[in-house]
Amino acid sequence: MIHFNEKNRVFNLSNADISYQISIEEQRFLAHRYFGKKLRGDTFRGDYPIIGRAFGTNPIDAEQRAFSLNHQLLEYSGNDNGDFRESSYQINFSDGSYVSQFNYKGHEIIDGKPDLDGLPQSFTETDEQAQTLKITLEDAANKVQIILNYTIFSDYGVIVRSTEFVNLNSESIFLDKALSMSMDFSHSKFDLIQLSGSWARERELIRHKLNRGVTKADSKRGTTSHNYQPFVALVDPDTTEHTGEVFGVHLVYTGEFVSNIEVDEYNQTRVQMGINPEHFNWEVKSGEVFQTPETVMVYSADGLNGMSQEYHRFYQNQLIRSKYKKEERPVLINNWEATYFDFNEEKLHALIDEAALSGVELFVLDDGWFGKRDDDTTSLGDWKEYKEKLPNGLKGLSDYTHNKGLKFGLWFEPEMISEDSDLYREHPDWILGAKNRQSSVSRNQYVLDFSRSEVRENVLNQMRTVLSDVPIDYIKWDFNRNMSEIGSRNASVRDGEILHRYILGLYEVLETLTTEHPDILWESCSGGGGRYDPGMLYYMPQTWTSDNTDAASRLDIQYGTSLVMPISSMGAHVSATPNHQVGRSISMEMRGHAAMAGNLGYELDLTELSSDEKFEVKDQIEWYKKHRKLIQYGRFSRLISPFDKNHKAAWMFTNEEQTQAVLFFYQTMARANDSFDQIRVVGLKPDQKYLLSHNGETYYGDELMYRGIYINHDLHGDYQSKMVEITAVD
Repeated sequence: MIHFNEKNRVFNLSNADISYQISIEEQRFLAHRYFGKKLRGDTFRGDYPIIGRAFGTNPIDAEQRAFSLNHQLLEYSGNDNGDFRESSYQINFSDGSYVSQFNYKGHEIIDGKPDLDGLPQSFTETDEQAQTLKITLEDAANKVQIILNYTIFSDYGVIVRSTEFVNLNSESIFLDKALSMSMDFSHSKFDLIQLSGSWARERELIRHKLNRGVTKADSKRGTTSHNYQPFVALVDPDTTEHTGEVFGVHLVYTGEFVSNIEVDEYNQTRVQMGINPEHFNWEVKSGEVFQTPETVMVYSADGLNGMSQEYHRFYQNQLIRSKYKKEERPVLINNWEATYFDFNEEKLHALIDEAALSGVELFVLDDGWFGKRDDDTTSLGDWKEYKEKLPNGLKGLSDYTHNKGLKFGLWFEPEMISEDSDLYREHPDWILGAKNRQSSVSRNQYVLDFSRSEVRENVLNQMRTVLSDVPIDYIKWDFNRNMSEIGSRNASVRDGEILHRYILGLYEVLETLTTEHPDILWESCSGGGGRYDPGMLYYMPQTWTSDNTDAASRLDIQYGTSLVMPISSMGAHVSATPNHQVGRSISMEMRGHAAMAGNLGYELDLTELSSDEKFEVKDQIEWYKKHRKLIQYGRFSRLISPFDKNHKAAWMFTNEEQTQAVLFFYQTMARANDSFDQIRVVGLKPDQKYLLSHNGETYYGDELMYRGIYINHDLHGDYQSKMVEITAVD
C-alpha cells in the first residue's frame, strides 16, 4: 500500500479507495501533493508551479529566487524559516534560540501499525491490515528529529497521522507547540464544517464558506468540552449528504486541542490539528521522545454520509477495544431524573420492579449513593456507600437488581473532589490549581490532579474496593466541570506540562480499570457530551450523548454527533414530560422514536406512569430488542437535516445484506397547508422487492431510492414522528 518512487522522490500511499502523495523537493523539503480518490500510478511528481513571488525568502540559495517555502504546499510546516503561515511546531532550545529547519533525512515502511505509548489509538489485528510510513526530518544544527507517522489501512478511506519529536541534543529542548498534523491544499474553494455547541446543545452542525485568514476552533477548558468537537471537515461547496468530496480530520485525544484552517494570499489552504499550545510547554530531555496524539483523516467522494460511515466503521472496528464493541447494548433505566438525590432503598426497589416488568435489562444508580451525598455540595472523593440511604449497601441493591433479572450499573465521578469531603480534609493539596493561587470552584467541586501518581493510586484503590465488594455490570464515568487556574501543587511538575500529564494520567487509570474489569460496560459522560471524543471511545464504547433529553433537541444533537461517532456509542433516553431541561411536552411515541435511534434507555419514574404509558414503554422495548442489532451496528444514513430549519428530520438504518431497514421521520413543527415530503431512501438493492410497514405495500428498491415515498402527509400537530420498517420479500 506504500511505495516510494526513487526517481521522482514521491511517496504514494494507496488502497482501493484513496491515495495520499508526498514529494521530496530540492532533496530536503516535504511537499504535500495529493489526498483524495485513488490514483493509478506512483510516478507522479507535483507540477505545482514554482515562480518568484514578492517578499519570498529563499532557503536554498540566492540564485533560486523562485523557490520559497511560503509558496509551497507543505506536509508539516516549519517555524521562522520563510513560511509565514501557521507553524506546526515551536521549539525553544537551551541557548534561547527558536529558529529551526527540518530537512528530509530518511524513511522506513513498516507492515502494520506501531503502538503509541500511553495514548489511545487505532489498531490492527494483523500486520496485513495496514502499512506505516515513518519519515524522519532532522535539524542537524540543533540535533533534533521530527518523525512523521502515516498509516494507511487496506479497507478504509483513512490516513492516520501522528508526530514524534526526538531530542538527540545533550541539552533539553522545550516544545511550545507540537501539532499532530498539517496539510496544504492548492485552493480554498471549500466550505468548512465544525461541530460546536454548549452544554445541552452539543455538536451543532456549523457550515460556512472558507474565507481568507485563520479560522480556529479549540478548547481551553482542560478537556475537549461541549463547545467544540476536535474535528473539522473541508467540503466542496456543492457537497450534500450523498454526493461530493469531503476531507475530515478528527483528533484521538481528550485534552485541550486546536484546529487551524488558514487561507493565505494565494488562496492556498492549510489544515492543522493537535494539542492546544495555550497551556502547553513540554520539556524533552536529552534522549527523550515526545509523541503527539494521532489524527484520523477521512476522504469521501460520496458526501457527508460517506465520510460518516467511514468514521463509524473505522472506529467500530479499529478503535473501540471493549468486548462490547459488537455486542447488543442493554436497554437501561437510570434513576437520575426519576429521583435525583432524593431516594432510598424502597424507592429504588419500586423503580427496579417496574423496570423488570417493562423489559428493561439494566438498572443504573446515578449520583447520591456515596459519602453524605444529598446534594452536589459534598462527598466527591469519598467513594464509600451512604449507609443511611442504603442500609443494605450497594451489594444489597445489586443483589436485589440481579434477582429481578436485571444487570446493575453505578455512577462515579472519580476525577473530582468536594471541599466537604474526608479526602479534601486529608489532602487539600491534591486539587488541580496554580501555585499560590486561589482555585475557583465550579458546581461546588474541584478537579483532582491526575498528573500525580499518588492521586491516581488513591482513586484506583477506592474504586477497586467498590468493584471487589459489589457485582457491577456497567459504570457511568462522569466529569462535571471545566478546568481553571491550571497548575499543580506538586512543585516538581512544570505548569506547562500539567494538562497533558493529566490526560496521560487519566488514560493510565482507564487502561488499568478497563483491563482489570473487561466484563463491565463502561460509559463516558461529562455533563452529557462534554468529552465525547475518540480518545474516550478507545476505553469506553459508549457515551452519554447529552444531558438534554428533550426529544426535539435530541434530533439536532444526535444528527450532529452522527457526523463522526458510531451509533453504538450514542446513549439516548426517554425522559419525563414536560421535559426537565426545556419544559416541552412531547408524546411518548416521538420520545421513543428519538431514543431508539441510539442505545435506548429511560430516565423517568416508571412508577408514576399511567397503565397506557407503561404498555407503550413495554411495546417500545420489545420492538427495540428485535431491531437493536440493526440500529446499533447497521449502516446509518442521514436523509433530512434538522439544521436546514425546515422543522423536520429523517434518518435510516440498513443491514449489511440490504434486506432490512428502518426509517425514522420527525416533524417538530406543523405548518398549515404544507407541501408533501418525498423521501428518497438510500442503500437498498435496486432490483429487490421491499415491504413497507406503514402501508403494507411492496416496492422495488429503485422505486424507493430514486422516486421516493410519501410518509408524513397524515401527521398533524407539532412533535410528531413516524417509523417505517422496510423488509425484503420474494
